[in-house]
Amino acid sequence: MNRYKVKPGEKVKLKKIDAKDAEEWSGRKEEAKEETLKLNSQLEELQEIFYAQGKHKLLVVLQGMDTSGKDGTIRKVFDSVNPQGVRVANFKSPTPQELDHDFLWRVHREVPGKGQITIFNRSHYEDVLIVRVHNMVPKSVWKKRYDLINDFERLLYHEGTTILKFYLHIDKKEQKERLQARLDNPDKHWKFNPADVEEREYWDDYIDAYEEAIEQTSTDYAPWYIIPANRKWYRNLVISRILLKKLEELEVDYPEPVSEFNDITIE
Repeated sequence: MNRYKVKPGEKVKLKKIDAKDAEEWSGRKEEAKEETLKLNSQLEELQEIFYAQGKHKLLVVLQGMDTSGKDGTIRKVFDSVNPQGVRVANFKSPTPQELDHDFLWRVHREVPGKGQITIFNRSHYEDVLIVRVHNMVPKSVWKKRYDLINDFERLLYHEGTTILKFYLHIDKKEQKERLQARLDNPDKHWKFNPADVEEREYWDDYIDAYEEAIEQTSTDYAPWYIIPANRKWYRNLVISRILLKKLEELEVDYPEPVSEFNDITIE
């Protein structure tokens, strides 16, 4: 899975990366879905130990264009985990109170505690993406935020948080098809936002913003992975593999019992 990992300082050209790529799977789509279910089962087991141990913290950041599959990834990859130990934080337009503080204030409150996995559905990266594309703050302001983000993530890392950041990479044609599918299906109208169509006009600007953000903030302690996401089944498979590998590397284990249970009698 390292082929999707962005090395520190590596140049990123999203237009040269095939959003339909499925090179890490040689079988059929249905077989990949079965494999993902097996990985989910293993993830469920490891997450239970992760939660019980209460030692490590895991932050998963999901970013991508509209319709790139952030919600779908959460549903499919984390389908079997214990909701006690997993939480999703969504970052939408900041409230007046949040705007009164620094841009990381609302984010820092949502980071995981010990034994917790927190998923950011969008994140602090919106403050170098949408604010840049729509000129909400001067360039001199958002340019400085790359270093501030790196410092913030370095702090989390040194305080025991493992950070995985996933850019869900779809192409413009795929986005059009997904938006049209929402429009054509009355049951999906609740997911359709006319503003998403307007945002398509800024596609190239968003690509430029994502490329620079990933280049500037993919570090050894908080790496970015660019995940081909046109094929939803492949997206889920790749992310499940990366998450499972990371949890295995943490060598989680159940905590030692606080006392011997031999002398305990339950009447």
